[in-house]
Amino acid sequence: MSGEEPAPEATDQPSLEELRQHIDRIDDRIHDLLMERAQWVLQVGRTKGRGSPGTSFYRPEREARIHRRLEERHRGPFPVQAVHRIYREIISASLRLEKKLAVAYLGPEASSSHQAAIKQFGSSCDLLPVGSIEEVFNAVELERVDFGVAPVENSTEGVVTSTLDRFVESPLLISGEIFLSVVHNLLSSETDLKRVRTVYGRFSSLDRCRQWLDEQLPGVVITEVPSTIQAAERARNEPETAAIAGLFAADRFGLHTLAENIHDTAHENRYFVIGRQVPQPSGRDKTSLMFRFRDQPGFLHRVLGIFAGRHINLTSIQSRPSKRKAWDYLFFIDLEGHRADPSVAAALEELGAIPGVSIKILGSYPMRAL
Repeated sequence: MSGEEPAPEATDQPSLEELRQHIDRIDDRIHDLLMERAQWVLQVGRTKGRGSPGTSFYRPEREARIHRRLEERHRGPFPVQAVHRIYREIISASLRLEKKLAVAYLGPEASSSHQAAIKQFGSSCDLLPVGSIEEVFNAVELERVDFGVAPVENSTEGVVTSTLDRFVESPLLISGEIFLSVVHNLLSSETDLKRVRTVYGRFSSLDRCRQWLDEQLPGVVITEVPSTIQAAERARNEPETAAIAGLFAADRFGLHTLAENIHDTAHENRYFVIGRQVPQPSGRDKTSLMFRFRDQPGFLHRVLGIFAGRHINLTSIQSRPSKRKAWDYLFFIDLEGHRADPSVAAALEELGAIPGVSIKILGSYPMRAL
């Protein structure tokens, strides 16, 4: 016999019940830590309450740093996007302990703007659907709500002009940005795709899913309706029908998902969070501004050169008629950096000093963190 130690006997694998008991103990620890976190949040709220009038309870730059820190330390196997969603709800519920936050969005319920509002603020705040972008701004300006969520851009269709135009006269500021992937699914009260005879959807939704519908449901009746919500309601109430909508609507109306990701091309919506506060620098920020200038040769080139000379990246530039006189334009620019950053501050000062230039800073805010 050799002098080697005999191999240890294989240990018994824990039973399913033992594994579940271990998970239960972890859940208890998570719950205890959540309660401990809540106690610290309450102390933060009391400290803010002793501060100067107008102290902000919602700090988007603080929230952005939390998400970025979690993503940097994340190693899996739990999906990082799921971590973001969990912490969004933890932060939302924690904020509710400090202050009841109200947010207006372009309705109706289960719309893309509703989903964007939940993505930014979680489900513990009071979400108020309104009928137009104008009403979103009005609700914030009249202090009926703390913040508003308004669409500003679609990755395939361009800017939402009514949102940009509203900033011309509004005193409100941009406090954040939200990006939401638009995912189209086929929802129905039926459980078998073969039973679908009619498909409801908004014009844009139907158009983006045209190829899939032609291939998978040839011969069905395609019916346009004014909103995704109406499409989902009809699919719930009418037999042999389906709706093109997001999974959010499936939960809202109790519908089955017959097919996912049926859009022909992917696209994304961008939203602004509008409010009255100026977020502090988060470390990764954007600044949005609006300006007009005299119509002279090379003038726009001169303006843009101010930012290029300081290596400031411009992520978007749009022009809109000023509506003051014919062929007079406003320019909207998004750039990387916070207005408090030295290079950005110097560029804005130089821009504002040019004779004939009128500038309005719309806000500095954290770049999307999730």
